[in-house]
Amino acid sequence: MSEFTHLNEQGEAHMVDVGDKDITERSARATAIVKMQPTTLKMILDGSHKKGDVLATCRIAGIMAAKKCPDLIPLCHTLLLTSVKVELHPEPDNSGIRITSFCKLSGKTGVEMEALTAVSVAALTLYDMCKAVDKGMVISDVKLVEKSGGRSGHWQAEG
Repeated sequence: MSEFTHLNEQGEAHMVDVGDKDITERSARATAIVKMQPTTLKMILDGSHKKGDVLATCRIAGIMAAKKCPDLIPLCHTLLLTSVKVELHPEPDNSGIRITSFCKLSGKTGVEMEALTAVSVAALTLYDMCKAVDKGMVISDVKLVEKSGGRSGHWQAEG
């Protein structure tokens, strides 16, 4: 079994060959946080934003991004995702929105990059839709929080 690396024998970047790997059920969950002014959060939640339903637009953007991951991340495999969920949870006490994505498939490689791409693009979409009223928004804590399947099995972030 060869070592998984994005470098070939000549030290050049290449796509990892996953041909010898077993097909297993694989999933990944990622999160991100977007902090904003309380007035911006209120505008999003009460539906008074002039651009429409911010949360619905961000949800769709995240789903679309997960499906386009190989077009965005070099050397990412094209995957047949069986499920992509993006949820946006307002956190009024922290004046922010927590974004969570969940991706799954039955395949030879994991979906961590798809989950991370989904929350990243959803967060960027939120910023884009609200930047006219709050340029100081902060996107943070983009991270993988759980993955399952494949040779390494289940992993969950601490905390």
